[in-house]
Amino acid sequence: MGKLVVNQEKINNIDELIKICPFGALENVGGKLDINSSCKMCKLCVKKGPKGAVEFVEDNEKVKIDKSKWNGIVVYVDHVDGEIHPVTYELIGKAEELAKKINHKVYCVFIGNNIKEKAEELLHYGVDEVLVYDYKDLKHFRIEPYTNAFENAIKTIKPAAILVGATTVGRSLAPRIAARFRTGLTADCTILDIKEDTDLVQIRPAFGGNIMAQIVTPNSRPQLATVRYKVMDAPERSEKALGKITVCSLEEDKLQSKLTVLDVFKKEQEVSIADAEVIVVAGRGIKAEKDLQMIEELASLLGGKVAATRPLIESGWSDSKSQVGLSGRTVRPKLIITCGVSGAVQFTAGMNNSDYIFAINKDEKAPIFKVAHYGVVGDLYKIVPQLIEEIKMAKEA
Repeated sequence: MGKLVVNQEKINNIDELIKICPFGALENVGGKLDINSSCKMCKLCVKKGPKGAVEFVEDNEKVKIDKSKWNGIVVYVDHVDGEIHPVTYELIGKAEELAKKINHKVYCVFIGNNIKEKAEELLHYGVDEVLVYDYKDLKHFRIEPYTNAFENAIKTIKPAAILVGATTVGRSLAPRIAARFRTGLTADCTILDIKEDTDLVQIRPAFGGNIMAQIVTPNSRPQLATVRYKVMDAPERSEKALGKITVCSLEEDKLQSKLTVLDVFKKEQEVSIADAEVIVVAGRGIKAEKDLQMIEELASLLGGKVAATRPLIESGWSDSKSQVGLSGRTVRPKLIITCGVSGAVQFTAGMNNSDYIFAINKDEKAPIFKVAHYGVVGDLYKIVPQLIEEIKMAKEA
């Protein structure tokens, strides 16, 4: 890490220098330049300001860590009553890919009650070892005992990196673990890679999706990242179970919590767009709410679901649960048809792993065509009705 140092004597025009910062982090305080908490360390003031007016100074003392003492990739097993969430298998697939590059093992940490038999299933996906914490007190997710169990597993394994699903539980648990080990945490990664020195390369959209940030934590271990469902590829299940199950123990006081679960009510099952095989997406090109009827008709003919982009959600034309993108749902259907969608990074990052992407947009320079497998340049109000008629005729034939 480092810090910005202001050399007041080298500043001729404070107001001109203040204009350089896009985040409003530079202020005129009593005739002197001050840097406030809005600073993002982008260093534009250093590069574009008067020479020497603002300098970036590296800390003299850098934290040094023996990376050789941290080995393995850990995947947290996300589950409800022992039923393993599919994101776990996707993370196992990515963990295996990363582990092969650095010749490390893949571990899973499974925390709950009556889960020993369910843990056996993980061995069919190439996991080297599953650490199981099976206690009655762990039946329901409570943050304190789950964090204690996870911490115990990490201290036992000392992994180089930990992957956690960006589910409700994962998003609660990962920050606690990061805080306990004083390490970094990158949320909602879309791409993961690893260097020879075991530094995890964590890539995710930043600044509203305008850039793809590459994040590394070279001076901390373990490294921690959360990944959304449907972003990575799950491995094929093998008939043969390899690896081993290790039942771990936890001290009684570590199982205690200030929370008491009185009852659990299961909510109604919903068919999420994340599980749909065909999705038709309505974008900003839709002029009126009533025009969504033709999008719904197209989706119905294809046996799919209707989704929308953020502008339509904010207009109140569609439910937030149908939003595709980083601020909505990540989807991976066999077919996705986008209608009037420009294709901003925050949208495409939530659907670019679909098997087939078919885009309709009247702007031939729209970013969506860069990720689409097939594209039609034209007015969706002419193309969609024609597509509907063609499908109807094909079905009748």
